[in-house]
Amino acid sequence: MSKPGKSGWSRLKHATVYSMQGLAAAWRYEAAFRLEVILTLLGLPLAWWLARTHVELILLVASLFWVLVAELVNSAVEAVVDRTGSEHHELSGRAKDIASAVVMVSLSLCVFVWLVIAWHRFM
Repeated sequence: MSKPGKSGWSRLKHATVYSMQGLAAAWRYEAAFRLEVILTLLGLPLAWWLARTHVELILLVASLFWVLVAELVNSAVEAVVDRTGSEHHELSGRAKDIASAVVMVSLSLCVFVWLVIAWHRFM
């Protein structure tokens, strides 16, 4: 059963606006997101240069964007947890730690992909 409200193109238009607001909020309030966006923008031409096949290019670019996805999820979790209260709660801490771990794992994956492809190209 679908939610009542907008449908079709109207729903798509509003969803796009909400997504752009989310990206703007992440840029405005999250220093880590700003840094990762800048590194992604710097990494895109480097990925184009480093990749020797379209599969390598896809892996390099996807690993960069995966870090951005992870940071957005982390920021969303932190915002929701912080919204519920400032007192310490074990579950709140656990949620924030797990969301942070998602970022760390995505960064590790990104570094791994870049190192393997760079090794393959230069060694």
